[in-house]
Amino acid sequence: MQNLKVIYEDNHIIVVEKPVNIPSQGDKTGDVDMLTIIKEYLKEKYNKPGNVYLGLVHRLDRPVGGVMVFAKTSKAASRLSEQVREKQFQKNYLVIVNGKMEQNVRYIRRLSFKK
Repeated sequence: MQNLKVIYEDNHIIVVEKPVNIPSQGDKTGDVDMLTIIKEYLKEKYNKPGNVYLGLVHRLDRPVGGVMVFAKTSKAASRLSEQVREKQFQKNYLVIVNGKMEQNVRYIRRLSFKK
């Protein structure tokens, strides 16, 4: 099992840190992805046979690291997806730059949704 950093977990959701260069979900490369890593973690932790349900609520691009929320039940997935659609889900982006930025670059995208 991959080294998974769990930030929060209850019966309905699991919040984890996604490392840089790991896809949120499987893609054509076949590289290990967060959904697979977390399903394996849950299967091992709770001794679950067969498939483990895990809902992908939102994604982060492969080159991006950060906090991700996954649903452990279909009901939680439905409710969280609705919150994303209704813009009640808050996302904050922080960029760390290595090197010198051009002078005219003054704006860094920041998305925030009201509760």
